[in-house]
Amino acid sequence: MVHLSEAEFDDAVGDALDTIPPGLARAMDNVVVLVEDEPPPDDPDLLGVYDGVPLTERDSWWAAGSLPDRITVFRGPLQRMCTSRDELCDEIAITVVHEVAHHFGIDDEQLHELGWG
Repeated sequence: MVHLSEAEFDDAVGDALDTIPPGLARAMDNVVVLVEDEPPPDDPDLLGVYDGVPLTERDSWWAAGSLPDRITVFRGPLQRMCTSRDELCDEIAITVVHEVAHHFGIDDEQLHELGWG
């Protein structure tokens, strides 16, 4: 297990977001990225989750008054699964990219085919 402080973990999530190509980052719309300690008890190994309406499913009425979509990265399972800081940072990046891809309408099957599963 690797432990990062909350600030270090948040920085690693920020670093992962910085790797998203600028054109895609600009296209992200009404989405917030959060870090929580643990996932829901019914899915204790969950690394991250996207909760929202993918861009590919939105219509012109969607944004009016809509709360932001949420990408949540779970600190606990990521830290428990990794044995080095480098491995943890890589897994954080993979998780962030995976959840951002869901925001763009890419499903798990496609992500696995692309190596981001």
